[in-house]
Amino acid sequence: MARFQKKEFSEGTLSKVLRMIGRYPEGQAKSALIPVLLIAQEEMGGYLTVDIMDQIAGLLHIQPIEVYEVATFYSMFHLEKVGRFVIEVCQTGPCAMCGGEEVLEYLKNRLQIGCNETTADGLFTLLTVECLGGCGEAPNLQINSEFHKQMTPAKIDRLLENLKASASEKKHSATTWAGLFC
Repeated sequence: MARFQKKEFSEGTLSKVLRMIGRYPEGQAKSALIPVLLIAQEEMGGYLTVDIMDQIAGLLHIQPIEVYEVATFYSMFHLEKVGRFVIEVCQTGPCAMCGGEEVLEYLKNRLQIGCNETTADGLFTLLTVECLGGCGEAPNLQINSEFHKQMTPAKIDRLLENLKASASEKKHSATTWAGLFC
């Protein structure tokens, strides 16, 4: 019978996590939760497992439920495997009124997937999110941690082609949330 193997941080990532925790005053390690979750998600290939979240809770001296609450609240955290490029389309009123629904439908057709799905090649996951904070230049979307405004089908086509080209050139996308903290 095959045994389940518990996934833990690599030595390099653990060192990065401990450095992040060390940035906060003694007794305030919980303040490092979001950046530590981002570092962990990057190591896990884009999503968080229960084992990793439990390990984070232990490192921060908090209850696992406190980690789960944060990981399930923010749309930048994923609890299931996602594509290399996570496309988040704003679905709130201003973007919808300025063409956001059309952008979402265009992406669904272009990628041949629905919301919360990943392309067969594992490159793209399509999600909808609440306000991306760029109402004045709607419709907006975000790919990983890069914000894109005033989206049109032509802009989307160029963006997708550039991402496909970059996928063959390097292992990870250029901009990640974890990179913003380290």
